[in-house]
Formats: sequence, structure tokens, C-alpha cells
Amino acid sequence: MTYLIGTDLGTTSTKSVLYDHQGHVIASANVGYPLYHDTVTTAEEDPQEIWQAVQATIHQVSAGIDPEDIEGIAFSSAMHSLILLDSQKQPLTRVITWADNRAAQDAAELKSQPLGDRLYHLTGTPIHPMSPLVKLHWLAHHSPELLAQTCHVVGIKEYLIYKMTGQLQMDYSMANATGLFNLYNFDWEPVALDYAHITRTQLPPLVDTDAVIDGLTPVAASTLGLAPTMKIIMGASDGALSNLGVGADEPGVAAITIGTSGAVRVMTKQPYLDPEGRLFCYYVAPHHWIVGGPINNGGQVFRWVRDELFTTESQTARANQQDPYDQLTALAATVPVGAHGLLFHPYLSGERAPLWNADARGSLLGVTTTTTKADIARAVLEGIVMNLNTVLQLTAAAEPVHAIRATGGFARSSLWRQILTDVLGQPITIPASFESSCLAAAVIGLKALGHIDDLTAIHAMIGATETYQPNAANHQLYHQHQVVFDHVTAQLAPLYHEIATLNR
Repeated sequence: MTYLIGTDLGTTSTKSVLYDHQGHVIASANVGYPLYHDTVTTAEEDPQEIWQAVQATIHQVSAGIDPEDIEGIAFSSAMHSLILLDSQKQPLTRVITWADNRAAQDAAELKSQPLGDRLYHLTGTPIHPMSPLVKLHWLAHHSPELLAQTCHVVGIKEYLIYKMTGQLQMDYSMANATGLFNLYNFDWEPVALDYAHITRTQLPPLVDTDAVIDGLTPVAASTLGLAPTMKIIMGASDGALSNLGVGADEPGVAAITIGTSGAVRVMTKQPYLDPEGRLFCYYVAPHHWIVGGPINNGGQVFRWVRDELFTTESQTARANQQDPYDQLTALAATVPVGAHGLLFHPYLSGERAPLWNADARGSLLGVTTTTTKADIARAVLEGIVMNLNTVLQLTAAAEPVHAIRATGGFARSSLWRQILTDVLGQPITIPASFESSCLAAAVIGLKALGHIDDLTAIHAMIGATETYQPNAANHQLYHQHQVVFDHVTAQLAPLYHEIATLNR
């Protein structure tokens, strides 16, 4: 029997899962690393720490398995990361992540120009400081000497695959999220390259998501404890693979993910571009595109609540060998639907969809002398979901939604599941396996290696699912809150820049 590893390079952790050819989980591992916020607008990772996490997770899932029996590794990765490499392919920067907002002013200026609209309609990537397109423009004006030393422009997945194989390549899915890729001719877009102040020769060759690299370097094989003949399958972006991994690969089936960040995505058979540039459109595989919107503020907001507002409770939970998140959600569950009228706008890290405003800031509205910590905990959970609901409404123009699949760390919480279905007013289906991106990467690998004929084989691998039904009374109450939530967002939007200026 041979196996395949699916590895997901996330924003705050790397996950690896060992699968057999039927998609059964043999072993899994998860290793975290910090996201560095040196300033309020900076969000970077250390590529060496991620490489160490990749090594650790692969060692854990391959323990006790003959290296010759592991046929390959297929990758999933967070989008929009940027690393500049020198002539020796050594990093000149840390990993500049999607959450980095230093290019906010550049994005705002580009968005106000006809060029911004043109680039969106060429690339499918919304104009925002998340994208390497705008990050590179910012670097060209703020660190021109750094860009002058740059021979290669890549993301974290491309850099790690280089360390494993000695080859630099980028798949269409990851390239599509850079803002530098023409989604019609599947090539680097000259207009975008001019704006970013880079050349085609600095970017990797483009390949499809099922491209295979034969063999590891001797150093990588020794470091990872794997056979040198093992194959690397390029895979795709985590967003694209998450849809596939939960079975949301047909028109009208939406996937909602809440991890560190979050997203709402629907699959279409051809590209769709929002007239106002509010939705992304990214390639997955032939005749498979995802259309949707990412949010900056998912689970990381609840982490902030845990670390800053519930410090004592978290310490107590850890002392009792309990998960602090479980204690927080249990506390939130004691509060009625609507958190006694408390509204939380979760824009702690600016926001992508639906606002596309790096200056957006969080707010807690409706605070009174009777407001409790439990109210705040519940309002935070509800605010994250109401923001996702706003994005879901935008995707209806691309593809009317008749079914919802949900996944991510939040799916472990029955309270979050119920809040999600009640706010959306639709049933949601949760797969038993939470690592949807790892599974989908592995399935792309199985197809690339000839073990399956079609990606639809994943439907037999997803396993058990659980469906939650909305409570009609709760949905009606949440609808009232949603109207006010959206109205307040519209009222505050013109002030976000002024508030962000005070922050800075």
C-alpha cells in the first residue's frame, strides 16, 4: 500500500495529513508559528519557522511508515504571500502575508483610478493591500534598494517547494491570487507587471495545479526522512481546495470557512467578475473557478478576545487542563440570541470583503451598564458571522446559493454552528473531517498520479456529515440585527480613515 501526504500551509500553522488512496486519514499533525505584528499594519511570518513546521508535521505523520510507501506530497497554501529572493534564492524578506496592510495607501490610490478597475477585470483579484501586486508597488517606492536586489518574486508555497526540489514553479491557482496573472490567457499580465515594477523573468514559470515535480533534493530527502524519488504535486490555494474538500464543487453550493480569517466561496464553470470589484475570481482546475470574498477577521478576533479580555478565565482554563475557547463559547452560550442588543463589527485587521478597506476598524455598539463579559463573547461570535452573511449576499449574483457547506476551526463548536445557520437562515452541512484543504490537495495528487480519474472522487472520501437547521425565531431576530449591523457599517465607513489615522 502506498500513501500520499496533503500539507496545508496556513497563516498561523501548517497541517499535514497522511492518506491512503481511498482518502482515509492514517495520521495527522499540526504545528503552529507566530504572525509578527511589528507595527499595527505589519503582518509577517518567518519562512524558516514555516519550513520547520513542515518538517515537523511530515515527520509526525510519516512515523512508522516505510519512506518508499509514501508516494508524494500535495500542497495547499494561504494566498497572497510575498517573499523576495536574491540571486542565490535566499530570502531578502520575511513572508509578507495577506494580512499586511502597509500598502493601504497605494491600494486606495489605485482603486480610485481607472487602472484599478482595469487590473481587477484582467486578473480577478480585488484591489487591496493583501495582493502582491500592491505590495510590490509599495516596496518599489519605499524600499527600492530591496527590490533592486530581488531576482525572484514568490510566495511561501513556491519557496518551500524550491527548498524540497530545487525547482521554482507557481501553479495557476496561486498565481491568480497575486494580482499579476491574466485569468483569460493564463499568463503574467504585462499591465500588472508594469504597475508592480517587476519583470516576467523575476516570476516563476506557471504550471497547472496537478503538475508533478519528480524527486526531492538529497538534502531535503534526508531532512524530511522521505525517499528521494518521492513526487511533489503543486496543488492549489487553500480557498480553492477548501471548496473541493467539503464537496462544494458544484454551482449553487457555497463553502464558508472560518479559520484565522474566513471566506465565502461558490464554484462556477467560468470566470465571474463583480461589477464593483468586491468579489475575487480564482482558478481551481479546468472548468472550475471559485468566486467569493475573504474576510480578515475570523478566528483571530476570538483569539484577541481570549488573550486581551478574558485573560484570567483563559489562565484558569489552562490550569484546569481545559481549552480556553471551550470556556469562552460556553460563557457565550449563556446569553440569549442577539447578545442583549450588543453589536460587534469585527474589523480589527482592516477588512477585505465586503468593505475592501484596509482602514476599517472594529467597534462594539450598544454597551450599557448591564453589559457583561458573556454578552461581549456572544456579540463577537455573532458579529463575525453577520459579516460573512453580508459577503454571502454578494455571491448570489455569481451563483444563487441553494446549499451551504461549512468548515474551519469554528466547526468544532456547536454554538458557532447554530449561530451560523440561524444568521444565514439556511441549513448548513458540516463534514466530519475539518482538514478539507489537505484532503483536496491529496485528491489533486491522486488524480495527478493516475489513481483516480476525476476530482469528483472526493465525494466518496468526505465521510460523515452533520446538518444543522435554522431556528426560524432566531433567524428573524438576527435579521433585525443584520439590518442595523449593515446600516452602522455604512455610516462608519466614511470615518474609518480618520480613525485609522488616529491609530497610526
